[in-house]
Amino acid sequence: MTETLDIKISRTTASRLQQTDFDNLPFGKTFSDHMFVADYADGEWKNLSVIPYGEIGLSPAISALHYGQAFFEGLKAYKHADGKITVFRPDKNAIRFNKSAERLCMPTLPEEIFLQSIATLVDLDRDWVPSKPNHALYIRPFMFATDPYLGVTPSSTYKYMVLIGPVGPYFSKPLRVKIETHYTRAAEGGMGYAKAAGNYGSSMLPARKATEEGFDQLIWTDAKEHKFIEEMGAANAMFLLDGKLITAEAKDTILDGVTRDTVIALAKEWGITVEERKVSVAEIVEGAKNGKLTDAFGAGTAATIAPVASISYEGQEYFLSDPKTREFSNKVFDTLDAIKYGNVPDTRGWNYLVSE
Repeated sequence: MTETLDIKISRTTASRLQQTDFDNLPFGKTFSDHMFVADYADGEWKNLSVIPYGEIGLSPAISALHYGQAFFEGLKAYKHADGKITVFRPDKNAIRFNKSAERLCMPTLPEEIFLQSIATLVDLDRDWVPSKPNHALYIRPFMFATDPYLGVTPSSTYKYMVLIGPVGPYFSKPLRVKIETHYTRAAEGGMGYAKAAGNYGSSMLPARKATEEGFDQLIWTDAKEHKFIEEMGAANAMFLLDGKLITAEAKDTILDGVTRDTVIALAKEWGITVEERKVSVAEIVEGAKNGKLTDAFGAGTAATIAPVASISYEGQEYFLSDPKTREFSNKVFDTLDAIKYGNVPDTRGWNYLVSE
């Protein structure tokens, strides 16, 4: 049995819950009353605390600001009809959290701290978990370097924090996506598989350019030749081509998405052939032309299952079938919803119970 950690809790004296408009929840802009904080120093994690949400004091010289030692995770908690609150597959996020830490030369976090920090915080602010369909409590664990030292060397001190807040759908409509052939998200030997803050910073200029052209998301391609599809901007890219579920293999340029893994597991249960491999731009474009590409979507914690309406490549836009008629992605979406919200038995052990 996992040892219960000693987490100090300081409750807020002025909740913002009653002033929050749960009918208007733009993603990532609303935060609950509390946050989790822990410090790493002298080779150990200490000062595990839940405190009121608010500003924190930091030196302007901390190495995270200057050398980019910072990364994060993203997961969600859901409210069931009987009042129970569960977090979806947090053990997978705990594993990926430490992969990111190792790649950025940062200390790993014991899984029990990851899980219990989230459980304690979500339980304390359980009234912030929305009850509406397609809504959830978004959970953002993150770590950053705190040494006040302007030297290009790993920090010796770090801060781990968790923020939570209610969210609605990330995307409000099917996506127009553009296959990117100039800018690069990640290269082999780099840190594309880590949820490093810098990965997202470098994506913002090409993403803005795509938005200015009327697109909702980019599909990134390999850095060497731009011939192979890697990820979408906010999710793993997945395709149903000629009856097979095809997606890029999770390697050093591809984020090993929890939703991606879940979709693959469901597809295999349903008898669908799954291919995790190099996915060429040419075969996806050809499939869009000849009708063999029957489904395309992004899979991610924030995006959940985000259907792709059209794919643009080298100035040509290819329109896919009406997302409402797609059997596979709709079945995945409905199945995931049923599991996450407790509408069907969780026979796979994916839901982590936080609060009764």
